[in-house]
Amino acid sequence: MKAVFMTDVGRIRQRNEDNGGIFINLSGDRLAIVADGMGGHRAGDVASEMAKKNLEDLWMKSEKIQTAEQAEEWLTHNIKDVNKVLFEHAKKEPECEGMGTTVVAAITTDRFATIANLGDSRGYIHNESGFQQLTDDHSLVNELVRSGQISKEDAEHHPMKNVVLRVLGTEEEVNLDLKTIIFEEGDVLLLCSDGLSNKVTEDEMKKVIISDSNLEEKASMLIELANNYGGEDNITLVIVEFLDGSERG
Repeated sequence: MKAVFMTDVGRIRQRNEDNGGIFINLSGDRLAIVADGMGGHRAGDVASEMAKKNLEDLWMKSEKIQTAEQAEEWLTHNIKDVNKVLFEHAKKEPECEGMGTTVVAAITTDRFATIANLGDSRGYIHNESGFQQLTDDHSLVNELVRSGQISKEDAEHHPMKNVVLRVLGTEEEVNLDLKTIIFEEGDVLLLCSDGLSNKVTEDEMKKVIISDSNLEEKASMLIELANNYGGEDNITLVIVEFLDGSERG
């Protein structure tokens, strides 16, 4: 299995409030994270960095993940614990009041991938069924789409597109979404902030993901696309690729 993490400030923003990474613990299990921070002053930076660092620290001390149930339990328990850490920090530090961060995180093994998300950072999979989104956005426009009040096309240009309903750190308790899928040779997992998904279409993502380029080149190509379309937001992504036998040599 190979993986790459990449982040870019974009063309407009002065600082990068996104964070994330790929972390392999002593058991050899892999955790990938993308977090998109939000809040006044520098609170967005603080929220995404705290989420990433706390989850990383917990992951490096965790025991071997054997089953999907263990992966789902680990993500649920620890993301909720980290939420409380962020919430308490925001209460104590006036400059961090109201801070929060999206999070999409995946535990990947050679049998399955388990994805958890809060907010509008996304997870996608490319496998034998094609390229598809795995996560649901916790956003106002997505709720309007789900209730039939607007179309998916309308949602792309809706003035309230950036309103996120569920994030890490703004409430004392959070409910996250979980999904486990079979992860097989040849499959590719993409996690990203909305700086990518708001700018690059699924067809464009798929073309890059299935190209013959290496992982670093694919990540750079996706970021370049988002920047070429305006780059108004920070752009962050993780690609995890389950190599088939011929590629592993």
